[in-house]
Amino acid sequence: MRGLPPLEGAPIRIRFLRRLFVRRRRLESGPHGAEVHAATFLRKRLILLETALLRHQSELARILVHELFHFVWLRLGNPVRRSFEALLRRESGAYAAGELGWSAEWRKQALGVRDRRERTRRWREYVCESFCDSAAWWLAGKRRHGEFTLAARFRQSRRAWFGRLVAGPAMSV
Repeated sequence: MRGLPPLEGAPIRIRFLRRLFVRRRRLESGPHGAEVHAATFLRKRLILLETALLRHQSELARILVHELFHFVWLRLGNPVRRSFEALLRRESGAYAAGELGWSAEWRKQALGVRDRRERTRRWREYVCESFCDSAAWWLAGKRRHGEFTLAARFRQSRRAWFGRLVAGPAMSV
């Protein structure tokens, strides 16, 4: 995580919990629902991480960067968010398959033509998750992972976009 750009803002608390699950859109610490590695609560400025990540430092770094970038996304401003969205629209127009993390991948797979055209909540959530997964891919130092399924030519565009983003002043979280 040495490659993180300067981040500034109020402190963000990070806690570790055993066995995180989501059931009915609620986070639980127990064996019910879909297992998740992390969750972010923007208003509470809190990131929860699954304790098993402590045994896998590179995976911990990737997931922590993803979660941190939810705070960055919130404060980017519409012009920058729309710029990333335009990048994803160009990829979609080129029939780009795959993503840079499962969080974005399953959302991308669930999109319909109407979602892209009307900028539905489903589309906007995909754009946010793709931003966070892309940031984690770019900054966490992990070059290979089973969840990195986006073709190399599209990865180059994302790398360039993030390079321009971090070339500016410190990002707010």
